[in-house]
Amino acid sequence: MPLRVLIIPDKFKGTLAASAAAEAIARGWRTARPQDALELVPMSDGGDGFGEVTSALLGAKRQRIKTVDAAHRRCVAQWWWEPRNRTAIIESAAVIGLAMLPPKRFHPFELDTLGLGVVVRAAAGKGAKRCLMGIGGSGTNDGGFGLARALGWQFLDRGGKQIECWTGLSGLKRIHAPQRRRWFTRCLVATDVQNPLLGLRGATRVYGLQKGLRPTDFAAAERYLGRLAQVAERQSGRDFARVPGAGAAGGLGFGLQVFLGAELTPGFDLFARHAGIERRLREADLVITGEGAIDSSTLMGKGVGQIAQRCRRMKIPCIGLGGVVNVSSGAKESFARAHALTELTSVRQAKAQPARWLERLARQVAFSVHDEETRYGRGERGSGGEGCSGAEIRRPKSETRKKAETRNPKSGCACCLFSDEHGS
Repeated sequence: MPLRVLIIPDKFKGTLAASAAAEAIARGWRTARPQDALELVPMSDGGDGFGEVTSALLGAKRQRIKTVDAAHRRCVAQWWWEPRNRTAIIESAAVIGLAMLPPKRFHPFELDTLGLGVVVRAAAGKGAKRCLMGIGGSGTNDGGFGLARALGWQFLDRGGKQIECWTGLSGLKRIHAPQRRRWFTRCLVATDVQNPLLGLRGATRVYGLQKGLRPTDFAAAERYLGRLAQVAERQSGRDFARVPGAGAAGGLGFGLQVFLGAELTPGFDLFARHAGIERRLREADLVITGEGAIDSSTLMGKGVGQIAQRCRRMKIPCIGLGGVVNVSSGAKESFARAHALTELTSVRQAKAQPARWLERLARQVAFSVHDEETRYGRGERGSGGEGCSGAEIRRPKSETRKKAETRNPKSGCACCLFSDEHGS
């Protein structure tokens, strides 16, 4: 029977963009099951690829601007413009991203977000009234200090002298606001984490190591950001440092609230609204999602985990494909099946040719689905075994999932496609 298959992966970080991952999965799937109807919806929860994914959903056009990266090296950055609703789409990873920097060449104390502020000014100058910004994947830990300076904010020490590097923030006495403080009518910031700015779960201690901070740097970095938060709270009357997501992107979530008046929102929720995920899921017979590593963090708010959990609630089988898969037996319940590229090849080869191996993995999984559908699709299992959803594999588009679940209970059920005989 032909299936309606929704292919909705996130990026395979460092190897494949979400769109490239979706295309690789689709190529492999079509080889084994050419009769199926495939819908490709690349996903982003606010990190690398946010601009490409969101602009495709909104029909926005790519723009280019000269700015600087996190190390103040000249670069040409991109953002996206949707003129009908006057919406700017900005991805911080495309301006100040960690992946844009040579490994181990720069210390985070030398990096800041100034280049991102230049892009914000350009978007406002274009006439943007609304801004959607994804801030995952940054290489900075400056709490938005550089961005604020690009927008005209001044940071003064006890002698009234301007502080020009975020490592000087321990001497901060006063923050002087610019004449223009409102750049957009509304700025929504997609965060892929919910950490506060400071503390054991804050930006520095949780994400600092991956950006190049050493444990011996933590106390100093906390002191700089702590002083920034203290002065900002004193002058604004609000404690932005504790807001979930304030610690995202090295504290950029905090800085965007204070210096741009932005609202933080979980990145997947923003994506889901624009992509119409609930409708797409209702229309699907099978969902395939994936990312570079499917592990315990996948089910802690990440997009792939969110898709799997929604599918489980809606009784739609969901297959997870990852570069590696390392989840507990309990977490695996969110996926009908979970497969890794490392089932076919080594980690090294998977990273060297990710599209090739992802295509092969998708083809292999599709063949197994075909075999199981052939074996069980005519109801040999009756109404299904334990945990069976009762949903039919195929149903007319005009019917709702509820009708599909109750009509003809002896037809093959969705979860029978993913029996233990063919599990990962």
